[in-house]
Amino acid sequence: MAHVEFRTSPAEYRHWRLAVDGPVATLVMDVDEQGGLVPGYELKLNSYDLGVDIELYDAVQRLRFSYPEVKSVVVTSGKEKIFCAGANIRMLAASEHSWKVNFCKFTNETRNGIEDATANSGQTWLAALNGTASGGGYELALACERILLIDDRSSVVSLPELPLLGVLPGTGGLTRVVDKRHVRRDLADYFSTKSEGLGGKKAVGWKLVDEVVPRARWTEAVAERALAAASSAARLPGGPAVELSPLDKTRTQDSVGYPRVSAKLDRDRAVAEITVTGPSSDAPPSMDEAYAQGAAFWPLAVARELDDLILDLRTNEPAIGTWVFKTAGDAGRVLGYDALLLANDDRDWLAREIVLYLKRTFKRLDVTSRSLITLIEPGSCFAGSLLELALAADRSYMLFGVFEDIDPGAAPAAVSVGPMNLGPLPMSNGLTRLQTRFLGDADALAAVEKAAGESVEAEQAEQLGLVTFTPDDIDWDEEVRIAVEERASFSPDALTGLEANYRFAGPETMETKIFGRLTAWQNWIFYRPNASGPDGALRAYGTGKRAAFDRTRV
Repeated sequence: MAHVEFRTSPAEYRHWRLAVDGPVATLVMDVDEQGGLVPGYELKLNSYDLGVDIELYDAVQRLRFSYPEVKSVVVTSGKEKIFCAGANIRMLAASEHSWKVNFCKFTNETRNGIEDATANSGQTWLAALNGTASGGGYELALACERILLIDDRSSVVSLPELPLLGVLPGTGGLTRVVDKRHVRRDLADYFSTKSEGLGGKKAVGWKLVDEVVPRARWTEAVAERALAAASSAARLPGGPAVELSPLDKTRTQDSVGYPRVSAKLDRDRAVAEITVTGPSSDAPPSMDEAYAQGAAFWPLAVARELDDLILDLRTNEPAIGTWVFKTAGDAGRVLGYDALLLANDDRDWLAREIVLYLKRTFKRLDVTSRSLITLIEPGSCFAGSLLELALAADRSYMLFGVFEDIDPGAAPAAVSVGPMNLGPLPMSNGLTRLQTRFLGDADALAAVEKAAGESVEAEQAEQLGLVTFTPDDIDWDEEVRIAVEERASFSPDALTGLEANYRFAGPETMETKIFGRLTAWQNWIFYRPNASGPDGALRAYGTGKRAAFDRTRV
């Protein structure tokens, strides 16, 4: 596959149009049929590929930062009689397995971002289905708070993946139908096996949509619902809009670099060594300076750079299976920026949005199918928000003492738990990473919370359970080398299953269900010949041939 770049802007969109009128934004999906990310398929009927969703993700982000006045967002179609036909089938049939799964994962993360905006940002999303919404098109609607369907006797909603393609709605469709919209199980079962879908009063009665609107009142009704949503939305006040300027990014064969985040790529060892650099100055005394700095404000800049790096490596470097995280900087400064954000989280829209962006970025890391290892050394700044990198890791190594041959006078490695670790950045399971780490061990969690604000060195960090191992400088290189090489020797498939099982201890939520089922069920289904084989449903679709199924249930 071609190299994929996730950086874009409204001026570069080929598939979406964004218009803002006071408190209401309208996002129009008008996919360019010839605008596929790679050659070989046409994006007919507003079907989409990764390129279409990259633009949607960018629009979701910009609406949150560049349009603080917007309180409701209407997503609709620029084409007659069709809202969206979902993921392009030719694209899926021709794509490698890893591409299909990562595509579904990114698409669902974007849907989660829409739901997060509705729940936490005072930007309520509404789906105005001016035509049929099928498959991923209906899944986009499901991510919205309210769904309006035009009543023209032909427009329907459907999830036809099972009967037509031999797969499942890969971005959480089944889960959202029953967990979010509370459609009865038996009705959901019927709905998901009928490719023709449902419309009109039955779609409302089954809770698949909220309202059907006659064509004659369509424009008026959508405007009324959007204004009503805006009037009831609680968008925080604050300063002016923040323009998300283009990321300063440099990519070579063996590195990816930004001002505050960098990655060295070692393809021979299948390792990416990622370094996050802490702030170069103390946090400002108020959010006024944050507005003045705009996209260069350190927490926002780090969130954007780390987010882009995760997406880049996940998509373009599928064979690099181990990510090793380091930090460099002053831990006190990191905690200072955290304190500024949290002091304003309930009264300033920008502070709130940055905290939410950090939350979403760490969640993206959690669901990434890579082995995550953290190295905590002298000069690190794993504190507060950056400590989340260590808490998200599958394993962490912290140097006991210092590197005697390099800098014997250095301050020993230390970590610091801060308020950002105690609630604002939950995982998909609804728990903090500390709560997940110490699930069922209230005393251990209480001991860590008691140590909040302290600079904790290796021995105490190991006793508290904040790190996995604490080798000294004699054993450091060897233990780290063995850990990385051992990881590379295991089956990547088994590691993906291992990591996905261990990372989300505790309660199951709609998000953990979606990503767990994507990792397991959809991953497996995509591999099977019934879907992806030469005679499978994905390849047979549109050819006039019937798929040949192996009828054995496993």
